[in-house]
Amino acid sequence: MGIKKVKLALESLDKRHLVKLVSEIYRKDKNVRTFLDYYFNPDESTLFKKHKARVREGFYPKRGDDLSLSFARQAINDFKKHEPSKELLVDLMLYYVECGVKFTNDYGDIDERFYSSVEKMYLSALETARKEGRLDKFKERAEKIMHDTDGIGWGFHDQLAYYYGEYYM
Repeated sequence: MGIKKVKLALESLDKRHLVKLVSEIYRKDKNVRTFLDYYFNPDESTLFKKHKARVREGFYPKRGDDLSLSFARQAINDFKKHEPSKELLVDLMLYYVECGVKFTNDYGDIDERFYSSVEKMYLSALETARKEGRLDKFKERAEKIMHDTDGIGWGFHDQLAYYYGEYYM
């Protein structure tokens, strides 16, 4: 349909019908509910906690034992859509990396795709922190993550050490 046609259709509705439509969408779609809840009550702390729990569940599901990196990454992407502070975004991205490192240390070596995903998130977190002038705030945490990978295979530690060096040395 396209955004222009949607806007025209919405503009043709009276207020009562528009409220009814938005209420119906709110009731039926969880993403819309989350968006509107945050839009009308922008509580970054609660939103952050919710998405942090989703990241953790991607690595450590409440039911079953199926690791889902895509679920964890989607939590970060959903969080970004709310345009949170960049500091909280970096915090969540580093949490993803910390979960990946912990998962590896809990269960042993995984595979190249897993490490590549975690490495990309580490790099993205550091890049975002640099763009926002917040590298210093995350230095200790980034260093701990890097040290916690020592001894992990697939060149994982080497890659994180390289990224750490690029941003902090």
